[in-house]
Amino acid sequence: MRMCVHGVVQGVGFRPFVYTTATALGLSGSVRNDSAGAVIEVEGAADALATFHDRVREQPPPLAVIERIDTAEVPVAGGTGFFIADTSRGGGRTLASPDVAMCAQCAAEQRDPRNRRYRHPFVNCTNCGPRFTIISSLPYDRAATSMAGFAMCPDCARDYADPTDRRFHAQPVCCPSCGPTLSFRSAGAPVSTGEDALAGARRLLRDGGVLAVKGIGGYHLACDAADPAAVAELRRRKRRGDKPFAVMATDLDVAERTIVLDEPTRRVLVGPQRPIVLAARREGAQVAANVAPANPDLGVLLAYSPLHTLLFGLPGDEPGPQVLVMTSGNLAGEPLCYRDDDALDRLSGIADGWLLHDRPILVPCDDSVVRVLDGRELPVRRSRGYAPLPVALPVAVSPTLAVGADLKNTMALADGRYAWLSQHIGDMDDLTTLSAFTAAEQHLRQLTGVTPVVVAADAHPRYRSTAWAHRHAGGRPVRAVQHHHAHIAAVMAEHGLDGSQPVLGFAFDGTGFGPDGAVWGGEVLVADYKGYRRVAALRYVPLPGGDVSVRRPYRMALAHLWAAGLPWDEGLAPVQACPDDERRVLRHQLDTRLHCAPTSSMGRLFDGVAALAGVRQTVDYEAQAAIELEGLARTAAGATAPYGFTVGDRAAPAVIDPTPVLRAVVGDALHGVPAALIGWRFHRAVADLVVRLADGTESVVALSGGVFQNSLLLRMVLSGLAARGIRVITHHRVPPNDGGIALGQLMVANAG
Repeated sequence: MRMCVHGVVQGVGFRPFVYTTATALGLSGSVRNDSAGAVIEVEGAADALATFHDRVREQPPPLAVIERIDTAEVPVAGGTGFFIADTSRGGGRTLASPDVAMCAQCAAEQRDPRNRRYRHPFVNCTNCGPRFTIISSLPYDRAATSMAGFAMCPDCARDYADPTDRRFHAQPVCCPSCGPTLSFRSAGAPVSTGEDALAGARRLLRDGGVLAVKGIGGYHLACDAADPAAVAELRRRKRRGDKPFAVMATDLDVAERTIVLDEPTRRVLVGPQRPIVLAARREGAQVAANVAPANPDLGVLLAYSPLHTLLFGLPGDEPGPQVLVMTSGNLAGEPLCYRDDDALDRLSGIADGWLLHDRPILVPCDDSVVRVLDGRELPVRRSRGYAPLPVALPVAVSPTLAVGADLKNTMALADGRYAWLSQHIGDMDDLTTLSAFTAAEQHLRQLTGVTPVVVAADAHPRYRSTAWAHRHAGGRPVRAVQHHHAHIAAVMAEHGLDGSQPVLGFAFDGTGFGPDGAVWGGEVLVADYKGYRRVAALRYVPLPGGDVSVRRPYRMALAHLWAAGLPWDEGLAPVQACPDDERRVLRHQLDTRLHCAPTSSMGRLFDGVAALAGVRQTVDYEAQAAIELEGLARTAAGATAPYGFTVGDRAAPAVIDPTPVLRAVVGDALHGVPAALIGWRFHRAVADLVVRLADGTESVVALSGGVFQNSLLLRMVLSGLAARGIRVITHHRVPPNDGGIALGQLMVANAG
């Protein structure tokens, strides 16, 4: 019998598993990797063959992902044993594994003074370690990785060649005798290596310095998370504003003392992907307040690489910080540093020292970010640990490249029934990010073997991603996809809907180009992959000055008051925040519609309400005002008397009017009602709006867009829809924000 196994079966211990399973069952034959996955030829007794097939399908190694097994009868070879054959280069396609955290067995070896990999910064096996970030091409062999330049010592070569060893064909296998080397550099000091490098890095952190650390997918910037002065200095140097930092905890016990963990969240935190997990900050956590200013949540990840573990220190090392700020190694708005020379140059004004190693990173890959809601993952950023695992598609598509959006960019390649989403690229407002986008697209194409015949892009005429698509089309058609249609198509695709029945989609976000030239963002669509009908939308208000009003929520608040016919009362916080001269100019802009794009954005309404409630008048990062409003609103849970929207005639499209909400918010603010209560009433009003518009529908309700990252709002909506027996789908595989939009683009582009 020949079995062609498709999926993630290379670099995950699959061949040793097949070898030991076949040997235990008394079967003969062989297993080999090829460009399509793994090929097994096996013969023996019929019952043993059946058992073998079931075990391969049902009990593969932990990191293997079996997508499909094709079987065929072949002539009996008459062999007497089972062996692992050399890799073949046949046609087809296999899947690369993501980078995964150090496994428990490797962690135990690293701590065992009797083991030759004791204190080894690069310990790994087939169950853990770098994959995606060190692969240049497939099939996955050492020569096609950044470990090609490190010759194995005799001991590692023996491990690598032993089918019974868990390091059999673990391509990054190494030990202190033959692996990469650590070094530490700081101004005015000689370069140190090995244990001295680790000691120097730990000393710098204890002394309140900022350390650049070369990780698996790029550089981090680290400092003691309990030291407010160190955190403030890192924030100043990185030009971070008030945007929260992620923190890394040395182990689960420390994480438990830092954030509130339920069992599902704990499982995600310790899983092999090791994402940054957003959870409520625990009272008394030993983390400086300025790590996440005015935010009730912290983003926490556990040490996931052997180098991180050594940086915190093993038993016997001098004690150091147990929680470190661990943020991307870059200036705000720039792509992640991952090459040593680039990091030494670009981070020279930020870091006081560098902990480096000489294993090249071939592909930059930032940390993933998730929230766990009602026991299920809600991705915020899908990157390390997840990319480039494919998403199964409900219908077959042509070879397609979808270039995503300009914020939180990821791209996608698809062919047949699979889509491969790239790692997080970032915001496309910098030339270096465009270069990173190009490199990521070329690498993803090389890994997947997909040569696209169609390119899908956002319909926004001024998106940089869309311009890139046209420049690189090479004669291929570029299909424009409306932003919010793509949001709804993305959540449909990840839930396996084939598009034969339309859904009722709620696409709530900050910005998206509408076909009427307005800035959309509060949309209710009846949609399938082929098209959509706009059945309701938030009433247009002027967006004076475009991005200026995004950065200054007080302007958005005044624009909403103007559109609702409500006065700019001097007692309101946004009125007080707007200087007199600016207020006069703003009034003129609104009266004349000068430089005022109309917007139906729900995200901008959240900004305006946050400003009216006195929460935030200017922002340092996207959605800061809304995030802080949500944080306060959580503390008022159980409050009564929500506000209420009015919805006009349901004809083409129905207008959702926030005037009653705004009038009530103004009244509460002027009467000194706490911002937390205003925030809760507003969240309740938005949730009730969704439920009211969905009430009576026989369609599936689909929720997408960045506003649905708001856990308070999402819980309210899900509860309300469930009470009415309405089926609802939300994101669990790709983010609801623009990081998931490429998946929707490719589905729409292939449905015409």
